[in-house]
Amino acid sequence: MHKPQFVQPFGGGVAPDAPLLFVSEQITFQEVPDEIALSFLIAGCPLMCKGCHSADSWSETARQPHKTELTAEYLQRQIDKYRNMISCVLFLGGEWHIRSLLQHLALAKQNGLKTCLYTGLDDVPPAIRAELTFLKTGAWRRER
Repeated sequence: MHKPQFVQPFGGGVAPDAPLLFVSEQITFQEVPDEIALSFLIAGCPLMCKGCHSADSWSETARQPHKTELTAEYLQRQIDKYRNMISCVLFLGGEWHIRSLLQHLALAKQNGLKTCLYTGLDDVPPAIRAELTFLKTGAWRRER
């Protein structure tokens, strides 16, 4: 079981306001119930759950060809591009960059969208929780 570690920044020393890097971006129809979500798989997951299907998201080595910085400008462009088609913005990880994630959640909400975070932790800081419409918690576990 992964317990939240709020004393140090998530990610073992990663600055909480460092930029978010993402590995993939998709429009998803089943990740958030009854929502069409603009979904970002965030790089740098420190949990490294055994059997994780997104192990490519563990490394946060910046500027690799398959990792892109998720800036506020980029997020706004994507929201504008998919306006009236999406109802939610989903972050698969990113809680280890608290300040950056909070800024992106606020931007999504300012655009009238719901927000969702998937985390392998059992909980997230109250500041993040307050900005979320949906929260999925808990480490990935192989079916028994």
